[in-house]
Amino acid sequence: MANFIVLLTMAYVAAGLIFAILFIAQGIEKIDAQTKGTGAGFRLIILPGVAAFWPLLLTRWMSRS
Repeated sequence: MANFIVLLTMAYVAAGLIFAILFIAQGIEKIDAQTKGTGAGFRLIILPGVAAFWPLLLTRWMSRS
């Protein structure tokens, strides 16, 4: 059971990191217009949060498209 929980957590983190890279590169400006023109430093700072909250951000990104 512990192995299953670890694998499930690893899958969530992997999906979050993949989503975060795509979202920061393409989708963040569709959700928040004030992020337009921000630098790489800002985008690196928000990377962990985007990876953690990727299901919420995915639904917001899809609703804005």
